[in-house]
Amino acid sequence: MKILLYVVMGLIFVIGAVFFFMMGNQHSEAVQKGVKMDTGKEEMSLQKATFAGGCFWCTEADFEKLPGVVKVISGYTGGNKENPTYGEVSSGGTGHVEAVQVYYDPSKITYKELLDYFWKHVDPTDAGGQFVDRGSQYRSVIFYHDEEQKRLAEKSKEALSKSGRFNKPIVTEIIKFTKFYEAEDYHQDYYKTHPLKYKFYRYESGRDQFLEKVWGKEMKTVKTEEEKSYKKLDDATLKKKLTSLQYEVTQKDRTERPFQNEYWDNHKEGIYVDIVSGEPLFSSLDKFDSGTGWPSFTRPLETNNIVEKQDRSLFMKRIEVRSKHGDSHLGHVFNDGPPPTGLRYCMNSAALRFIPKEDLQKEGYGEYSKLFIKK
Repeated sequence: MKILLYVVMGLIFVIGAVFFFMMGNQHSEAVQKGVKMDTGKEEMSLQKATFAGGCFWCTEADFEKLPGVVKVISGYTGGNKENPTYGEVSSGGTGHVEAVQVYYDPSKITYKELLDYFWKHVDPTDAGGQFVDRGSQYRSVIFYHDEEQKRLAEKSKEALSKSGRFNKPIVTEIIKFTKFYEAEDYHQDYYKTHPLKYKFYRYESGRDQFLEKVWGKEMKTVKTEEEKSYKKLDDATLKKKLTSLQYEVTQKDRTERPFQNEYWDNHKEGIYVDIVSGEPLFSSLDKFDSGTGWPSFTRPLETNNIVEKQDRSLFMKRIEVRSKHGDSHLGHVFNDGPPPTGLRYCMNSAALRFIPKEDLQKEGYGEYSKLFIKK
């Protein structure tokens, strides 16, 4: 009887394992085809685009700024070697290029807009690489996933060639997509995890200097997150909108009480925005328990929305943190935080508004949903 019972239990286990394996494959195929990705309580119908624009740190950072782009992955494609490593690809012996896979919501941004944005972030006349990175593994390529993408890419390339923008031929290739290999974790979101190294590399590469010279103000044809209209309200409006504590903290540089504020022990997933302007400031993914009684973060979500100023009040030398657009006093930053930055952004809850991950889309912050997609 025990033997029979074990046999039945074994069959149930095998059937269950097969079922979950098939479900997992179906989800993976759905992502590959760009059909539907589950993002918590909401489902977004996504499409996929693949571009090579030289160093994928830069290309990923550029595309992640676009509203409607949900996720950007750095990786390798176009070659023959399976599961290549960064060292193998960068040496130039695999046929692969450094590339990014862009998952986007077509109801918010079109493939044509992605193409226009791509052209304004590469040197399409350089067949030998991109900027400081030399070799075929760094050349610019558009990988099309279907005939419509191919048609649009070819039409876009032809229009650029006829525009007279460049005095040399447009050599960016348009190639059928085959398979994409994700790069090592170290390379994902490099511009966020290693901001100083990234900014130094990008400046020294000459990329932005070249793009500014060629395109100037025309580069920004698609409104990015950084360009959204965040502004400070007049004082009378602020007094009506804010509580007395919020007003005192943000406008008079006061500090709220520790352990007696809204977010010091908030463990929900989401982002924190300026209570005054709404500009995105911090993510729950970078929040940690500092033991101080105030919400603390290792780094900002959007560095461009943060201003750091020297503060010599109270007979101390500190670095004050303010919001760029709202000019709200947020708190201070200290160099006693945990890895990977070693920083502690110690903020006042009264200066922040928390938006749960399930509400990001309806609150107008849908581009940050990608942060909470489980790999």
